[in-house]
Amino acid sequence: MSFSRRNFLKTGAAFSLGAAAGFANDLMRFNAFAADTSGYRAIVCVFLFGGMDGHDTVIPYDTANYNQYADIRRALLNRYDNNEGGSTRDRDRLLPLNLANAASFGGRQFALPPELGPLHDLIDRGDGAIVSNVGPLVVPLNRTQFESRTAPRPPRLFSHNDQQSVWMSSRPEGAQFGWGGRLADMIAASLGNSDATFTTVSTSGTTVFLQGEIVGQYQVGSGGPQEIRGLGDGSLFGSAQLPGIYEASLRSEGQALTNLLQRDFSGVMNRSIDANRTLRQSFGGAAPFATAFPQNSLGAQLQVVARIIALRASLGVSRQIFFVGDGGYDTHSNQHENIPRLHGGIATAMRAFYDATAEMGVDQSVTSFTASDFGRTLTVNRDGTDHGWGAHHFVIGGGVNGARIVGEFPEPAIGHEYDTGNGRLIPTTAVDQFAATLGGWFGLNSSELNDALPGLSNFGQPDIGLFS
Repeated sequence: MSFSRRNFLKTGAAFSLGAAAGFANDLMRFNAFAADTSGYRAIVCVFLFGGMDGHDTVIPYDTANYNQYADIRRALLNRYDNNEGGSTRDRDRLLPLNLANAASFGGRQFALPPELGPLHDLIDRGDGAIVSNVGPLVVPLNRTQFESRTAPRPPRLFSHNDQQSVWMSSRPEGAQFGWGGRLADMIAASLGNSDATFTTVSTSGTTVFLQGEIVGQYQVGSGGPQEIRGLGDGSLFGSAQLPGIYEASLRSEGQALTNLLQRDFSGVMNRSIDANRTLRQSFGGAAPFATAFPQNSLGAQLQVVARIIALRASLGVSRQIFFVGDGGYDTHSNQHENIPRLHGGIATAMRAFYDATAEMGVDQSVTSFTASDFGRTLTVNRDGTDHGWGAHHFVIGGGVNGARIVGEFPEPAIGHEYDTGNGRLIPTTAVDQFAATLGGWFGLNSSELNDALPGLSNFGQPDIGLFS
């Protein structure tokens, strides 16, 4: 990191922590919560920026539905035929899912592309599941209600920035708090972590998903803890004394701080420096697992998450929520070239992360899941797809009630009751329900979940059954 005023301020902001000024007073805004924080549990959100095509991720496999799907997507599938090695979307190259709840789908079958093989293996053996057609909703909605506007819909549909924010917070761009942060608030209010600093951690910059009312987010880089350049060096500008002077200045040592903004800034800087130093010291040495991670963005980020999880005891945490992100999923064109590569990156990184948690003995205690701006249309524009709404997502972990597809799975057709046009799916499972299910596994009770997820009461079944 270059040494400049701009980067210094950016780095200082990156270390804003949950133990913010007035933390104890902020807790008073919450009721007396008693989330179950025994043992250790972590939730890891893997956000795929751009809108991943769920139709190209979980594919119909029974002959009738595959043929119907292939007819609608013929122009795109023809492009796959030109890939080196031939098409990986031919039915005989797909990986059929052996679902424990196959009877729920009346003879319909499903498969994953071969690039997702590492996740297919986990799902088949019961350490993963798929949530079908999940997305933001205000209330349950069908096509008639959507077209007649007789029921509310999420704001600013099909806009990248807004739908990223709506997925993470139920509000468009500019939202203050995300549902990951609100779940973490309940943990903080229950005093679940002896040190709130590392309750929510991002490897992908500042994200509204992790921002709570009383819990902030700690940021690390894809290579591990960051450093304010000059503090960790033996000398600065050729002076051995300057690093200590510089740190004392950042900490406002010996200064009478009469202004509230000065005191808040000083408090943030002190907590930032201390927390970063704690994590860097704990991060030293070899990783506590032998699992090799792929050399891609998600692999690097998830390896950092695994290393932080390994430090859970020394960091004083029993509950953590992580956010990692990857881009490139806005496939208006060249989807046949880009999605197989991206799928391979997702699968190898998430599989390595699961294997590392299993090696550390916490695979039952860590659940990762994918999320994205939105899904994409079933119809295609020759070599790509347009912005959609509902999509299919993975949930991976030893605690998952796996080998299942959870939720309704609309048929691969145009014009059914959950199609807004061109196979753009209206979600049949709300993000609020998905969040509540993860939050329940995390240890929150129904009162806490309703407080953290204000829209949850609009849905009759808050728990979609991902965990036993």
